[in-house]
Amino acid sequence: MQIILLVLVLLILAAGVFLAIGARKTRTMADEARATVPQAGQIIEVPGGAVHLLDMGPRDAPAVVMIHGLGGQMHHFTYAMTDLLKDDFRLIVLDRPGCGYSRRDTEAQAELTAQGRMIWAALEHLDVRDPVLVGHSLGGAVALGMAVDRPDQAKALALIAPLTRPDVSPSDAFAGLNVPNRTARRLLAHTWAVPMARAGALNTLNMVFAPEPWPADFLERGGGALGLRPESFLASVEDYMASDGIGAISQDYGARLKTPGGILYGADDALLDPVAQGQSMEEFGLEYKALPGRGHMLPITAPAECATFVRKMAARQA
Repeated sequence: MQIILLVLVLLILAAGVFLAIGARKTRTMADEARATVPQAGQIIEVPGGAVHLLDMGPRDAPAVVMIHGLGGQMHHFTYAMTDLLKDDFRLIVLDRPGCGYSRRDTEAQAELTAQGRMIWAALEHLDVRDPVLVGHSLGGAVALGMAVDRPDQAKALALIAPLTRPDVSPSDAFAGLNVPNRTARRLLAHTWAVPMARAGALNTLNMVFAPEPWPADFLERGGGALGLRPESFLASVEDYMASDGIGAISQDYGARLKTPGGILYGADDALLDPVAQGQSMEEFGLEYKALPGRGHMLPITAPAECATFVRKMAARQA
């Protein structure tokens, strides 16, 4: 009996040491990530949290709001797209609530419509009216939720590789985010999730950008390093678990999706099905175009085509 107790104690001690090593590694890597990609814009407090954003371009120009996807942040757009648009539009480029340097106060704020309402609140603070909503990937789902929630306030949609319906065949790139147990995800976030993410970063980036190569400066200029923080892992897991909310939003397309616009996809997107998620939205009046040979990360790999698409959709708001 004493031997069994001794073994149990040793196992508990070993587990504690293992977790402590992971926690120390995580703290170091998170500090490095924040130093690599520091806060770039202003923080606006809103009900449910805070929104970190950049407000650039002429204040009297048409407003374009740019909403990034799962696991991302504003730098997916500032990487190249904003330089192509900022002379002619007032660009509001933001970190979705919970992502980057934005904050959500409760997990309930991960719900897609809740994120949209936090963004609407930030736009009201800035006195931004009648915006064009640009949404990439999961940001497209949030933009659709915003348009359905307030059909008279969004003047155009420019959706880039958006999630528009429940994804029936999730990519393996999302496998590590399926952590429904809250205690387990928080333990992972502060111990080994970040070191494991760094170890698997090459494989993950290859899947996310496929069939295109990912740029060598993505971690710095594209903000990818910010993913190596406990809060980023938690936000991504919560976003992934909340992404099923697009099912409820999609049920309102017929009655409440009145905003004109369109969808741009990479024809060879490896994460989402361009036909099921993109072309199918022609039923609700959205234009559809697919770029041959392109993948999911169009704001970074095809910024000129994305900027042209945004201009075309913005012109439709009249």
